[in-house]
Amino acid sequence: MTEYDLIIIGAGPGGYVAAERAGHHGLKVLLIEKEALGGVCLNWGCIPTKALLASAKYFYSATHSSEFGVSVQGATFDLTAAMKRKAGIQEGLRKGIQGLMKKFKVEVVAGTARVVDAHTVAVGDIQYRAKHLMISTGSSPARPPIPGLDKPHVLDSNGILEIKSLPKALTIIGGGVIGLEFACFFAMVGVPVTVVEMMEEVLPGMDTDIAKLLRAELASKGVTFHLGCKVQRVDDDAVVFSDPKGAEQRAVCDMVLVAIGRRPNGAGLGLEEAGVQVERGAIPVDENCRTNVPSIYAVGDVTGQVLLAHTASRQGEVAVNHILGHPDRMRMHAIPGVVYTSPEVAVVGMSEAGAKKRGIPVKVGKMPMAASGRFLAEYSGKGLAKIVVHAETNVLLGVHIIGGAASEMIHGFTYMIENETRLNEIKETIFPHPTVSELVRDIAFTL
Repeated sequence: MTEYDLIIIGAGPGGYVAAERAGHHGLKVLLIEKEALGGVCLNWGCIPTKALLASAKYFYSATHSSEFGVSVQGATFDLTAAMKRKAGIQEGLRKGIQGLMKKFKVEVVAGTARVVDAHTVAVGDIQYRAKHLMISTGSSPARPPIPGLDKPHVLDSNGILEIKSLPKALTIIGGGVIGLEFACFFAMVGVPVTVVEMMEEVLPGMDTDIAKLLRAELASKGVTFHLGCKVQRVDDDAVVFSDPKGAEQRAVCDMVLVAIGRRPNGAGLGLEEAGVQVERGAIPVDENCRTNVPSIYAVGDVTGQVLLAHTASRQGEVAVNHILGHPDRMRMHAIPGVVYTSPEVAVVGMSEAGAKKRGIPVKVGKMPMAASGRFLAEYSGKGLAKIVVHAETNVLLGVHIIGGAASEMIHGFTYMIENETRLNEIKETIFPHPTVSELVRDIAFTL
């Protein structure tokens, strides 16, 4: 039996990044994947959705740019071509991961893995042994017990990425990040979209000002929202739900997307037999990403913590560093999140409500994107920037942005929060002009 330093189960952003880092440091690594390299992010999540959203944004710009002096006649959206482009991007990135694994001498095995004990993994009849194991098996779309979800026109976030034609009307169950990104895509290519959300606002857990503004911007693109509503069943031609007053309503459609979140894939791996604690599919870990069994680590969605690709990658790095004896720990207070709609949303750190719930005294500043010359010159619609600051120490606690290239500037504010930047330090930092990002500096001067 071949002995390894590290066996990783799951080749998503947590697994393959950990394999790359471990291989770079000379560890002998085995990476096991039952489907495709890249995991959910590359094959059914981050990458394919962004590729399709980019196609939709180009089409929408072509048909809605008269205010910029641009008029396009006869523009059409070709779903087949957009899907082909998406697939090409995915294949290229998968080959890139294959190349990285070869470069860092990571052995890759295709198959379904099962944990035998704290140091042994089986794939079929073949067993592999290592000093350390890492579980990076990701998550799957959650499916609530709603009658009618087994109908052929009801899809999850995986299945809708493979459709051959656009629906006449789409109803989305769930107004979270996944639901709104798909709502934006379909609305921008001309499909009537209805979103049914059980909570009183979309993007539960996100800053309310940001969520309200995004909902308004998506509504202007043709998305209809029903908030505070509970889905009762799915019929052949409609989603049936009760409104806040308890009255039954119908959202007529020929396609339904179920987007109520994801569940960790920690069950069925043999972990319990190896003594690993598993809670409803999630694997609890400490700040070093180690489970209750010292030789077994878990990273990414399967931990049930922050279900984002970049969180998984960082957890993979932390786990590898711990194995190597390098000082490191997983810090969860400054993880950026992005909603790749149009307009984009990017946030990091605490929200105003979240800080107050924890009893932290805060002061809040915000400005509309209309105060930014760069935004007015290049974008249409509305936007907002908002910062949350500790009222006593003046340390930056949170930044929330909707509008502009929000996703491409949030990393700078992540760095500020990670390093406990204070208001005076933001004021003393030179931002380029004109940019959308300098709005945050302008807000700092109001506090």
